[in-house]
Amino acid sequence: MKAFDINDVEHNIADQLEKDIASLTPSSGDRPSSYAPLAKRPVALPEYVTHLDGVTEIGKLSAEAVIREYEAAAKEIEAMGKEIASRHEAISASVAGMLEDVRTTVAHFRKEAKRIFHDIESCSAITEEVRTTCDALKKKMGERTAPVT
Repeated sequence: MKAFDINDVEHNIADQLEKDIASLTPSSGDRPSSYAPLAKRPVALPEYVTHLDGVTEIGKLSAEAVIREYEAAAKEIEAMGKEIASRHEAISASVAGMLEDVRTTVAHFRKEAKRIFHDIESCSAITEEVRTTCDALKKKMGERTAPVT
């Protein structure tokens, strides 16, 4: 029995691989998306881009891959913007409630300041009245105790 020739084995493997690849490769008119399983088929290109005439299949696939990555990033940015807007609305509502609390507190402080202001002035007026009364009373008492000549 003759030992196998490594060159023949390599040639046979190469031929078989070429045949297998040829059977899996779509014809020139087929798009890769037409033979991909449904779950793996790429989504349609965004409406703001179209392929140029004369672009090679590799160029189209490369451009599609890049636009899909950019579009995915753009959608993430949009989602983030919506989330920020939602948070902003919640914060704005919270701030509006807080401002109402601040206004209520300010009104209470001003009312209390007015009450204390009037209390101090009332005490001051009463004190002045007491002082005036005491002075008048002292004068009267001083006049009565003075010797009559």
